[in-house]
Amino acid sequence: MKTLISIVAAGGFIASGCATSQNNSPDLASVGGMEGPVLKSEFIYNEAPFPSCHASTIAETPQGLVAAWFGGTDEGEKDVGIWFARHDAQQWSTPVEVANGIQADGTRHPCWNPVLHQADGGPLVLFYKVGPSPSQWWGMRITSADGGATWSTPERLPEGQLGPVRSKPVSWDDGALLCGSSSEHDGWRVHMELTPDLGKTWKRTGSLNDPAEFGAIQPTILKWGDGRVQILCRSRQGRLTESWMGDTWTEWSPMRATALPNPSSGADAVMLRSGRALLVYNHTTRGRHFLNLAASDDGRAWKAALALENQPGEYSYPAIIQTSDGQVHVTYTWKRQRIKHVVIDPDRLQLHDIEDGRWPAASLP
Repeated sequence: MKTLISIVAAGGFIASGCATSQNNSPDLASVGGMEGPVLKSEFIYNEAPFPSCHASTIAETPQGLVAAWFGGTDEGEKDVGIWFARHDAQQWSTPVEVANGIQADGTRHPCWNPVLHQADGGPLVLFYKVGPSPSQWWGMRITSADGGATWSTPERLPEGQLGPVRSKPVSWDDGALLCGSSSEHDGWRVHMELTPDLGKTWKRTGSLNDPAEFGAIQPTILKWGDGRVQILCRSRQGRLTESWMGDTWTEWSPMRATALPNPSSGADAVMLRSGRALLVYNHTTRGRHFLNLAASDDGRAWKAALALENQPGEYSYPAIIQTSDGQVHVTYTWKRQRIKHVVIDPDRLQLHDIEDGRWPAASLP
């Protein structure tokens, strides 16, 4: 079911939403050989019983890697369900549908934005949304005790709780999950949710932003080693926005724009065990054809790490994790046709100033 494919060895830099340079020089990264950071690039599937897919999520379980996404005729159509695949250390399994939006009365709504979380010593949890649109959806969850081979009966989250709206939650010191969430029924608003029991009960903050200033949704969370907690959000203002936690998880700084461009598309970040953060996002203000990996040691200054994609097409809604062997795994939408999976050795990343326009090219060994 998998096909190993090369990523185009090309780097680029986007300023003010337009491509100002394309640098194909091999000195930006090792082209071939074992020095490049990209260890593998593959499609999770080549054929599936649905023509369109989007919004992937990935997690590591005791049984191996797992991934999920929504797929169907097209985003927002009633036949869109949550699809799931497992990796057996050799290849990905055939995708299976694990959730749909069929209601007790027989009506059906589309599913949206799955988020996987493997609890320490506990089940694999799949959060997702169901509803006719993002402004009307509600939160759902299912769990698996065997790495996704079988699943529980779907449960609706309590009224007013959406769970992690697109990016993975982070574990709190007491084992609770801090989830970045947002709503779209009254402007684009970010809020945070906390669950101590993997989604049975919840608490939440109020809105962290004024939609008149920043229309922001879909926060991804970085929990820094010194105790700081940062969220980075998709926005309508052409930049990723950020907020920093105060003394408690309910207190957050005023939202502000970062220097990182955003075409109103989802981003995801991960805190590496080394203390460095990686962020995968579309480095442009228009379109979703550039997909980039940036790195930071403090959450404020970001360096260019890798150009995953910079060719025509849509490459979007990435998910990123670091597995127990230290490797970094990224999944993302590939032209709304398939889900791509890229494995990266973070120790081989060559960082450059973003302002220089030097994005190291992603190339396979």
